[in-house]
Amino acid sequence: MWMTVGQQRFGISLEDNPTTRELVTRLPLSLDMTELHSNEKYATLDHPLPTQAYRPGTIHNGDLLLYGTDTLVVFYQTFTSSYSYSRLGRIDNPAGLAKALGRDDVRVTFSVD
Repeated sequence: MWMTVGQQRFGISLEDNPTTRELVTRLPLSLDMTELHSNEKYATLDHPLPTQAYRPGTIHNGDLLLYGTDTLVVFYQTFTSSYSYSRLGRIDNPAGLAKALGRDDVRVTFSVD
């Protein structure tokens, strides 16, 4: 899967699970993502996804996770967390991700090609 922010494109390696398989059926998907806590961007999906929540403990720069059933989250900092998420995938090379996402809300497109 691909994530495009402005002119930058990031490859994403996806997990093989029901959550990710359902998300892929909805692509391409362009989302206005909101800044939160200076470490993530999130957007609420129109329809919920199936979940397999777990507590990762440490969130890594480049993680693509689902919070609850309908909040898609892209993390651009590494930190510890007690929250539960369903794992969707991971950005293959997150170098430059924080800069591409910026400090404000941003439009992000997810696609398969």
